[in-house]
Amino acid sequence: FSFSTHTQKSSKRPLPMENLMQPQVPRNNYLHFQEEKQRLQLKKFLLDRMFLVAMTRDNIEKKDVTEYYEQVFQSIAKPHIGEPVTGLLLMYRTFIVHILESSSGTLYRILLDYINHRKNRGEYFIQGMKIIVVSHNIPTRIFMQWHVVVIKVPVMYLDDVTQSQSLEEVITEFLTQTHKLALYFFKTLKVGVKGPGESLHQPAPELLLQEQIIKYLYRSEEFMEPETFINMYNRPIHVTLDTEVVWPAPSRF
Repeated sequence: FSFSTHTQKSSKRPLPMENLMQPQVPRNNYLHFQEEKQRLQLKKFLLDRMFLVAMTRDNIEKKDVTEYYEQVFQSIAKPHIGEPVTGLLLMYRTFIVHILESSSGTLYRILLDYINHRKNRGEYFIQGMKIIVVSHNIPTRIFMQWHVVVIKVPVMYLDDVTQSQSLEEVITEFLTQTHKLALYFFKTLKVGVKGPGESLHQPAPELLLQEQIIKYLYRSEEFMEPETFINMYNRPIHVTLDTEVVWPAPSRF
């Protein structure tokens, strides 16, 4: 009886190898990590940010541009509730800078609207457009709403600095200035205020982009037009390469 009791007690002790084999830390893959991150941030969709530059026709009115884009945003938002568009539209004499923040699907439809207008060759204030940067899955917005600002820069700010700079330096300055301007808007404007109007060069002249920089980026061949971007967006990921195709097909002997 004593022998059986000793056997029962020893059987309850785990072997040393079993202790080593037990996982000490729960292991999750990268997909679970991203899903948990999105759940904690209470996001319904991934947030993207797009930087655009475009050339406009002469004598364009701020009211016409504002009403047009607000109508586009509303038509896109109807089937996509909860995906608002925030950003900034800077209107210069012949060029515009447009920063948009929303889901990839919403940004995709905004580009499609531009492409449809261009194909129809109707009356449209944008004559050409280039995509400078697209940032995917950004952690947060830098704009609380969508603003339109008309830039009437004095002559003293119109010196061309792109002649002595490389493309990389111009892009760096472009992104740096736009982010500084976004931070200025975030700190100074309250929710519901449409923007500082046409007097932005007075409170923050050092934050304004020179129109020559926008013109330089617009004319650079390194940046895509919306049609090229949309074609790449719709292209299938799984592409069969020529090196994967063997003819005649291999056969077993």
